[in-house]
Amino acid sequence: MHTVLEEELETELVLSPEHGIPLAARVSYRTDDPYAVRFTFHLGDGTPVDWTFARELLMEGVRRPCGQGDVRVWPMLSRGRAVACVALVSPDGEALLRVPLRKLREWLDRTLQVVPEGQEGQWLGLDEALRVLLAPAAGEEGAP
Repeated sequence: MHTVLEEELETELVLSPEHGIPLAARVSYRTDDPYAVRFTFHLGDGTPVDWTFARELLMEGVRRPCGQGDVRVWPMLSRGRAVACVALVSPDGEALLRVPLRKLREWLDRTLQVVPEGQEGQWLGLDEALRVLLAPAAGEEGAP
């Protein structure tokens, strides 16, 4: 059985250093994909936009700047409150988001309670998949 952790976060789409607009987002983590975190952003037209990236990137990004290319994350103070900035780049455009740092850290801590850092591989079922893949087929030598 796999566990799913989801939470709605009050993200803000940054328009300028002083201005942003609220953007509904759901962050989710699944134990059957233990290295990944998914953000689903709900745009005004009803079309959700999904981004998937490494949980490790978020865990580092809430402490210090990290990432390169399509996703970068860093902590900062914005208008007197601690936020995690998440910069996203795709062929369709770019977005800079601010996420409440405390809420994001608390959610990440919950994911670590379910799958501790460094134990992600135990949730992938690779041993069982290899056993099935390497098992002799019926009728082959060594098959039961």
